[in-house]
Amino acid sequence: MTTNKLDDYQLVQDFINGNKKSIETLIKRHKSKVYTYILLIVKKEALAEDIFQETFIKVIKSLRKGKYQEKGIFVSWVIRIAHNLIIDHFRKAKHLRTLSSEDSDVDIFNSSKFSDSNIEDKMIENQIANDVRKLIDLLPEDQKQVILLRHYGDFSFKEIAEQTGVSINTALGRMRYALINLRKLIDEKNLSLTRV
Repeated sequence: MTTNKLDDYQLVQDFINGNKKSIETLIKRHKSKVYTYILLIVKKEALAEDIFQETFIKVIKSLRKGKYQEKGIFVSWVIRIAHNLIIDHFRKAKHLRTLSSEDSDVDIFNSSKFSDSNIEDKMIENQIANDVRKLIDLLPEDQKQVILLRHYGDFSFKEIAEQTGVSINTALGRMRYALINLRKLIDEKNLSLTRV
């Protein structure tokens, strides 16, 4: 029997019993869901790939040590591990983000990268991105999911349909309603989402 036909629980047991192919099947089966979850939070592909790899290294180590008990869905357990690794990453990044001009031979505050117009443009872009992200969080869950997968996860509508278990037309409809609702929210909150 090929590993593709086994369910997650059987694959886990198979891996614990020494079949390395089983973990490969589990990774392939859940790669899209786990990777997308990570990418939606960290927003950088290279970082998402690193955390994805770390996640499955930890999954393998945990399975070998017998730390996985079948209490729920395997992929939810994997996503919890990914989530904890993301939190660890942001804690480390925050800790390392203390920058002083004394640490560098170059005067970083006199650099063209930090010229007024660039900083101002970047601040405006960040503010617009933050405002849009807050508005997306106010949408109904199904509409929010489509927008996140499409614009932050770069999924095609076919992939969105497969991921969410709906037809392509339903995915397109949800996107349409999400955009209509976003426009309403922008009007209600009297937001300007353009650079002056």
